[in-house]
Amino acid sequence: MSSFAVRGAMVPVGLRVRAYFAPVNRVSGVPAIFDPGKYGAFPLDSPPAPWINLGWIDNFQRVSLTPNEPLRAGVRGAAAAQFRGTLDARIDFDFREWGKLQMALAGGSEHMNVLATDPNAEAQPSGGNPLTPIAVLPGSSAAEIIVGVGSVNSFSVGDIIAVDADYQQQTGYVGTGISAAYVNNPTDVNQDADYIRRVTFNLGRVAQVTATSLILAQPLLGGAPPAGAGLQTVVAFVDREGGAFFQEWSALFVAGDESGGRICFHYPRLSPATTVHPTTSSVPTPWQREQAIEIAKPIAAVALHAAFIALPHTDENDGQIAVCYRSYFPAATAALY
Repeated sequence: MSSFAVRGAMVPVGLRVRAYFAPVNRVSGVPAIFDPGKYGAFPLDSPPAPWINLGWIDNFQRVSLTPNEPLRAGVRGAAAAQFRGTLDARIDFDFREWGKLQMALAGGSEHMNVLATDPNAEAQPSGGNPLTPIAVLPGSSAAEIIVGVGSVNSFSVGDIIAVDADYQQQTGYVGTGISAAYVNNPTDVNQDADYIRRVTFNLGRVAQVTATSLILAQPLLGGAPPAGAGLQTVVAFVDREGGAFFQEWSALFVAGDESGGRICFHYPRLSPATTVHPTTSSVPTPWQREQAIEIAKPIAAVALHAAFIALPHTDENDGQIAVCYRSYFPAATAALY
């Protein structure tokens, strides 16, 4: 009997695609790396740092717009060789879950935390003058924020808090652990001492209030508070159509896990872009920022549509420029070809 008649299943099957993101170091330009040799057994529900689980996504589309150009020679101008033209790769998909990071990635620019506001403050679309921050005391960690006796009374279980340094008129990237915005000139942000807490990714939800501290449901994404940090209550998130800052993150998408095999798409660097039609050169096409996904009329879920361009990464093994790595982990009984 031919070996082909009994070869194992080779079709990766999955429910949906799962998305994981990790911050790029914006100062050094160093991305987060998914090493398929190291993370072949990548735990989907508890990914290793710095990867952050952003849940299920729908309508995942990868588009390559990189042309192969012929090098022509001879009297007939026949193709004698080929070379690759301008690298251009795009992806787009719908986040099925809403959160701080999902909104920031789908919006693409600075993402704002709406700080609890002074009732007498002038109204602003991204939040007005906030209440005075409370000082974070030494000994605090990414999971426990020490504020001292009395100050804890300002918080309740379930509150969302932003924990970061005061803005001190510096320029460049700001935000503890994860670059949340870029300041060209202190006057651009009105020299606002609370500006970093307005944009920081260092957020937590209060799970427990002790006599002197706040215990968080999840550790702060950016890590332990910096010296002299303050904290303020966050009541909502807001992003804007426009803005000069571009988010940049590493991404990992996992599919086909239900059949025992696994497909991983690793993008070392993604930046927001327009959606591109897969068959129409590089012409951007109109797209909805949110998608209504019907559950049962008149009930529908609202999904966040996100689109990215893949930025280049130099492969350390051979110096080649790449924008995406596709890994396949066959099931234990699958044929190899």
